[in-house]
Amino acid sequence: MKSGTRDKTEGTFHQVKGKIKEMAGKVTMDDDLEAAGKKENKSGKVQEKIGEIKKVLGK
Repeated sequence: MKSGTRDKTEGTFHQVKGKIKEMAGKVTMDDDLEAAGKKENKSGKVQEKIGEIKKVLGK
């Protein structure tokens, strides 16, 4: 698997995982878990964008 495709896939995975943590934090009223979920979701978005850029550049 090319680097760009791998980054895009991993980014999507982290976004989903972050959303799950965020929702679990809201349900359990755990602010720390909710914040961790938001952080992971955002880092997943960044990683996905990096994958898209690598794919355009052909890496």
